Amino acid sequence: MIFKQVRVLRAPGRPAFLLLAGILACPAAIAHAGELGLSLEAGYLDLTSARRSAQAVFGDPAGGFTGGGSMRYGIARGVFVAVGARYFERTGERVFVADATSPVFGLGHPLKLRLVPAWAIVGYRYERRRGLPLTPYIGLGGGAVFYHEESEVGGIKEGVLDQTKGAGYAVLGLELGRGALRFGIEGMYARVPESASLGGVSRVYGEDDVGGFTVVGKLTFVP
Repeated sequence: MIFKQVRVLRAPGRPAFLLLAGILACPAAIAHAGELGLSLEAGYLDLTSARRSAQAVFGDPAGGFTGGGSMRYGIARGVFVAVGARYFERTGERVFVADATSPVFGLGHPLKLRLVPAWAIVGYRYERRRGLPLTPYIGLGGGAVFYHEESEVGGIKEGVLDQTKGAGYAVLGLELGRGALRFGIEGMYARVPESASLGGVSRVYGEDDVGGFTVVGKLTFVP
């Protein structure tokens, strides 16, 4: 009987069985409820959904530095809720573009864009007992993006646009450590319909969304 079991394990065409055996050999613990985490975050925000408009106004790259913070709380075994916000600001210049295939002409007037995305998400965390103390997590949620745009002509502000737009968010992250101080990396995708302007250039390119991908490093304190 032992000989037959060894033959089964070594038999070709059994990668799924071997993978399952490896997983079962590494018991796991689901992150517990009641855990609070406070995070500081910094990274890069890419205006993916309005890339051509952003490149016309700001040049390359179509994004920039972003920073902020978030708070999460475990509400059940592995399930957590989180809220957070980040800040993004960049200055370029007003441009003229006849159509989507025409060259971009700079007008020499500064144009400043400020975005403050804020969100609330529900997610799931999974933590292994053995091996590296890595905790992957995913999350989905909604929120808003506070959009501010202004330009300056002859030292006078004009073209000021303030609006708040609803947004959807998807998050994928990885946290390192199990102590009071932890490090991590997180990717977020935001969808913000009917939000882009960038001095009217977004209408030329048919881009109406200032959402996109954000990647940040995180420093998390767990009391």
